[in-house]
Amino acid sequence: MIKNDCYEVYIEDIGNDGEGIGHIEDRQNGKSFALFVKDTLIGDRALVRIIKVKKTYAYGRVEQIIESSPYRVHPVCEKARSCGGCSLMHMSYDKQLEYKWNKVKSCLERIGGISGVDAIMEPPYGMELPYFYRNKMQLPVGRDREGRIVIGFYAGRTHSIVDLDKCHIGHPVNDYIIKYMRKWFRKFDREDIAYSEESHSGLVRHILTRVGFRTGELMVCLVINKDELGKSEGESLVCLLKEAVKEYNTSKDTEQEIILKSVSININKEKTNRILGSHCKVVWGRSYIQDYIGDILFNISPMSFYQVNPVQTKAIYDKAIEYAELKGGETVWDMYCGIGTISLCLAAYAGKVFGVEVVPQAIEDAKENARVNGIENARFFCGKAEEVVPEFYREADSDEGKHPDVIVVDPPRKGCEKVLLDTISFMAPDRIVYVSCDPATLARDVKILSDKGYRPEKVAVFDAFCQGTHVETVVQLSH
Repeated sequence: MIKNDCYEVYIEDIGNDGEGIGHIEDRQNGKSFALFVKDTLIGDRALVRIIKVKKTYAYGRVEQIIESSPYRVHPVCEKARSCGGCSLMHMSYDKQLEYKWNKVKSCLERIGGISGVDAIMEPPYGMELPYFYRNKMQLPVGRDREGRIVIGFYAGRTHSIVDLDKCHIGHPVNDYIIKYMRKWFRKFDREDIAYSEESHSGLVRHILTRVGFRTGELMVCLVINKDELGKSEGESLVCLLKEAVKEYNTSKDTEQEIILKSVSININKEKTNRILGSHCKVVWGRSYIQDYIGDILFNISPMSFYQVNPVQTKAIYDKAIEYAELKGGETVWDMYCGIGTISLCLAAYAGKVFGVEVVPQAIEDAKENARVNGIENARFFCGKAEEVVPEFYREADSDEGKHPDVIVVDPPRKGCEKVLLDTISFMAPDRIVYVSCDPATLARDVKILSDKGYRPEKVAVFDAFCQGTHVETVVQLSH
């Protein structure tokens, strides 16, 4: 195969990142090359141009769909193909759910070594309306080749910004925020108003928004490459954001009144791909917004970890509570507890809940969220669980918390550290509830826990990232 050559390819499988997979036969050498092609589906027959060649596989770009897959639909967003935010929008929603269910199944079989996994997997939990579900948006800001300000999302596998006026997975108020932020940029139309990754110069790197889907509270935070926002810049920003909210509230898009509660800046002067810096300053209003998961009220700051899909978050946490099988007097440890979301939801069903998190601000938020909700049977510790738990064991005057009935883990995409899995095994809970956002690391950790005497009993798959490839999973393991 040679770069820029074109081939007619039949797509027979879907890869981990949602790309179609076909094969090209090299008759001369008797080899078959796998070809990974974005924006294709099982059943597509496509004319594909080779864009990168490796030793045994290649990447291609669709030039023409010759024959469409029966699962192909027309994306509701005209920029779905170029934008990296919705890589499955061209796939029917039923097929998206099937794809994600099979993705979890395959990982648990191949990596986790679980046989007969179908028997313990529930049908996938999808959404009635798989659009406009995100309560958080992180919109990069930059300039295009003509020097014009662009606001949107990165194109897939790049840092080129796809300019957007409307997003079909974010709360509709974001469309108005983007519109009025463009006005703000024009008001301060100077060369250094937008950040440049190449030169590490310019003011605004990202626009972060959060919306309380139950409360209607709105936060807007600018991630900037300086220590301060000028007084006139801050005043005009707040004024324009208020106008944006007012226009939204009087528009046909409005299903619920939105209330601007927080305008802030986050300071990130590092030459890094990391979006948020370590420090925030309030420009106007509060430093947080509030929203509910079930009956629990949470304070959410710009840097809080809080699930982006409120509808599916409630379903995921309800499933975690179901899998915990609590009767009311149990002791539960919640590793990677964040701002206490799962911990506080569990507290109503358990005797005592202990939460552990390495981020100090998250633990302060968790304690405040417990106080706000009047929850007294939850305690929170700051540090790595594998360090906090042994110290707790040494210093505790009683057996309180030493022998948990249930341990819940909800780690980042990289999964649990091995030393934490060793600690969990040492604590010997009756059940482990593993909440995961990455099927591969979930399967790896389930295999480790299986070797330590824990058997996976139930698996539930949730589509919390509709139109994209990510998937949430909840697994129950019993000793």
